[in-house]
Amino acid sequence: MQNTTPVIGIDLGATNLRVGLVDNGKITALEKGPLPKDKSVMSILNTMCEMIETVDKGATSIGIGVPSVVDSKEGIVYDVQNIPGWEKVHLKDLLEEKTGKSVYLNNDANCFALGENMFGEGKGKKNLVGLIIGTGFAGGIILDGKIYEGRNCGAGEFGMIPYKQSILEHYCSGQFFSKLVGVNGEEIYEKALNDDPASKKLFQEFGTHVAEAIKIVLYTYDPECIILGGSISSTFDQFKDGFERELKTFGFPNSLNHVEITVSKTQHIAVLGAAALTHNHPIKY
Repeated sequence: MQNTTPVIGIDLGATNLRVGLVDNGKITALEKGPLPKDKSVMSILNTMCEMIETVDKGATSIGIGVPSVVDSKEGIVYDVQNIPGWEKVHLKDLLEEKTGKSVYLNNDANCFALGENMFGEGKGKKNLVGLIIGTGFAGGIILDGKIYEGRNCGAGEFGMIPYKQSILEHYCSGQFFSKLVGVNGEEIYEKALNDDPASKKLFQEFGTHVAEAIKIVLYTYDPECIILGGSISSTFDQFKDGFERELKTFGFPNSLNHVEITVSKTQHIAVLGAAALTHNHPIKY
């Protein structure tokens, strides 16, 4: 994304907000912090605008990734995951009115995949899937070099697929630790790093569930590469063995030799991907 005019990239998560000034594909200023406690539309919008004012240096447009189904043409977000009260928000209109800048919206996982495709591990790939493993679990899809968002921007919501007695998200995100097992994921991770057997075993179990999700992605899209991102992906070393062991049961083993599965290495890649939306990156339907 080479351009002499800086743009704003925003990554709205379920618990945190990141706002960056992006100039020629690099983040030159960044503000980040937790969402307001009430998580209301206006509270989050006001916090967002404060962060924009802090980093802004001549940007005329804003790209934002949101964890929800998005009408990317009209700029409306629906049923934002893990943020109550965001059933239907005309975010584009609201943010344009407050900032006076052009605003472009898309799903956060699509922004992650776009960022990886343009700046990260998937650079130069025509077909890839980016999976966010954090508070929730969702994917962004790049097909033939374009974002594939489906008719309602709902493509890639792998976390909502029925799995066991629930859905994939409950097994392939931080919810596995907090809701299913009833433990603090960060504490378990620290114990695993210190070779606590029970904690290490728990991470290996988590890895088998992530592998099941990867198999679904492979069966449905057969991409060139799959990139793991989100806060939980940083613990990959702890669930790698269980993940790789389960992945060997994939029905087409030869295909595994031709797909690259890797962890994101570019910091704040979703902010970069959101900023790239301002350049009207092509979308497939």
